[in-house]
Amino acid sequence: MKKLEESYDLLIPFFQNWIKARLEATFSNKEFIRPTFDYSLLDPDLPISKMIGNFNLDSENIILLMTALTPHLEPGLFDRLVKDFLPEGGEFPEIGGTRTKSHRGLLPTGETALFLVAGSVTKNRLAYLTYFDESSPLFKNKILFLEPVNKFDPKLCGRLIIDQEFVEVLTTGKIGIPPLSINFPAEHLHTSMTWDDLVLPDQVWKQINELQIWLKHKETLLSDFDLGRKIKPGYRALFYGPPGTGKTLTATLLGKYTQKDVFRIDLSMIVSKYIGETEKNLSNLFDKAENKDWILFFDEADAIFGKRTGVRDAHDKYANQEVSYLLQRIESYNGLVILASNFKNNIDTAFIRRFSSLIYFPAPRPEDRLQLWTKSIPGQFNLQDEGILKELAEKYELTGSHIINIMQHLTLASLESGNFSLSNELILKSIKREMEKEGK
Repeated sequence: MKKLEESYDLLIPFFQNWIKARLEATFSNKEFIRPTFDYSLLDPDLPISKMIGNFNLDSENIILLMTALTPHLEPGLFDRLVKDFLPEGGEFPEIGGTRTKSHRGLLPTGETALFLVAGSVTKNRLAYLTYFDESSPLFKNKILFLEPVNKFDPKLCGRLIIDQEFVEVLTTGKIGIPPLSINFPAEHLHTSMTWDDLVLPDQVWKQINELQIWLKHKETLLSDFDLGRKIKPGYRALFYGPPGTGKTLTATLLGKYTQKDVFRIDLSMIVSKYIGETEKNLSNLFDKAENKDWILFFDEADAIFGKRTGVRDAHDKYANQEVSYLLQRIESYNGLVILASNFKNNIDTAFIRRFSSLIYFPAPRPEDRLQLWTKSIPGQFNLQDEGILKELAEKYELTGSHIINIMQHLTLASLESGNFSLSNELILKSIKREMEKEGK
């Protein structure tokens, strides 16, 4: 945090000097003398340093960024500096700005930023208008945006706003995890488990390792190799196989070991019966996830990626449009997207072609089940019959999820009774109870 504070101890005075120089040039009708700043003085590991480097921001873009960020750092800065040049008060339209009921300081608008980078000379102002459209890295990557204005008002009189998540990362060094809501229909996944808790065949481990390699080297792949301009920016994987075989845990552990946040998308909150609402919900989700390097996990993906039918009515037409829009956003997302399904055949073949990898999670074999039983039994338990685990592994076709549920039931029963000696009879009763839940 100290280094973060030190960076603004350097940047804010530079920004103040820029504002003063622009005001001095305007009120004295003199040439604007650009203040300079040595960006190498900033710690390269700080978020603002990374943003400047990653988006190749020039001084003018940095001024735009600081203009939008200043109300969050020094709310009275603009008023204080303008007052030095207008001590008796008065109108100064060039500076732009607006005020709200809850914020008494001047809030910068697009006009404020344009004045600071271009001054009052029409030729210069026209040259810098592109800094406010999609050709600008700050607007293209949705770091900055202009608040919508009334129909006949100039576009730049809208407030210049910095996305709240970028405010968080630039002022605290990290982004808070958004809660599950209608505006962000995704649950943050985390676990205390490790790769050692997961039992999978060697072929599956090999494919998971390929995902880790992509997550590790994706930036280099896209930026340093000619291949980067020929491939799509993200990676799309399909996890399929019976329930309880480790698909969700694998996605969560991928995030844990590559230090990336994983979000499970709640499709029930995204899909709407109202025309256009599904696309809107998806747009909100992907806009928020863009450039965050999050792993997006669509569980039970066949609910929306299932095989499409012929268009018989308007409902079919709009359902297909929703799927097409989702596919478009997934393909343009620059991170890892994982879709999970119990059956690959449930997924439309048109989507299968677009996956970078297909990973099958099979039901565990007897030797796998033995490992799962062994790993899941808490150290506090004492098995009355040490040979029971091998017998259970061979006889009962249970998944890792089943076995964890069984052990939870046994542990609660033992905590209640105070007896941590596991008899064969007690284990078999718990197995029967678990299997009856699925009608077996």
